[in-house]
Amino acid sequence: MTHFAHPQALCETANVGAGTRIWAFAHVLPGAVIGADCNICDHVFIENDVTVGDRATIKCGVQLWDGLSVGNDVFIGPNATFTNDKRPRSKQYPQSYAKTRLDDGASIGAGAVILPGVRIGRDAMVGAGAVVTRDVPAHAIVVGNPARITGYARPQDAPEQTPVEVVQGGSISGSEVLISGSKVMPVRVASDLRGSLAAVEFDEGFPFSPTRFFAVFGVPSSDVRGAHAHRVCEQFLVCLQGAVTCLVDNGTERRQIRLDRPDIGLYVPPMVWGTQFQYSADAVLGVFASHPYDDGDYIREYEDYLALVSR
Repeated sequence: MTHFAHPQALCETANVGAGTRIWAFAHVLPGAVIGADCNICDHVFIENDVTVGDRATIKCGVQLWDGLSVGNDVFIGPNATFTNDKRPRSKQYPQSYAKTRLDDGASIGAGAVILPGVRIGRDAMVGAGAVVTRDVPAHAIVVGNPARITGYARPQDAPEQTPVEVVQGGSISGSEVLISGSKVMPVRVASDLRGSLAAVEFDEGFPFSPTRFFAVFGVPSSDVRGAHAHRVCEQFLVCLQGAVTCLVDNGTERRQIRLDRPDIGLYVPPMVWGTQFQYSADAVLGVFASHPYDDGDYIREYEDYLALVSR
């Protein structure tokens, strides 16, 4: 055998990769598929319809139920709990179990609970004790019950990046480039006793000529918007009320900014992955777009985006 199984482990599958270690009191059923160089710790149970990629670490007290797919380099902390049936009843079995997916590099903290049918994105981090009720975007850090996004992790093996934050009450006089052409730009605001007015001038200094405008509002703070890239469409985001955190990502670098007043905006060029999260309850995000809506212009899967930008 090219893998190690402790004498007190019960490994019934022949599909175990080289270098994998299965420790005492673990039980792996015959249909499971385990990759190479994994570490399966004490008291782990793995059902038949489960696949585990290479170099995964599964700590003590974890059960992996039918329908779960675990990618490469995934970490699952002690006593993390997975589920596969949204309406479980004793002795009543669904025709098929919900498919739950942990993408490459994801980390699940100790004692976290993952509901059925959820996808945890590439390099995402789920905090200890979090209850994940919906998909977690790539690189997102989520905590709490229900789990909410609190930030984004930097790409693995990438240099540390200091997040770009515009301080409340501050001001910028010119554009500040972030990554891959994305930049923070000033918006003209006039205020007097009658109130305030924010004006975006579509002159030679503006990156594109808008053809569409839409507003995003009423977003629960636990939700995330965006989480996609455009092939050709350019966008300019300005928070007209409240605050929202915006992230731009080019596949190797990632920066974020808190839009918390209407005198600053964020320009997002094509082929830059954009995400908006941490909406305040009163947030109204205005978005100017260079092209009419076209579903085919969207890149919605982060894995597809990485494949395109790496060509």
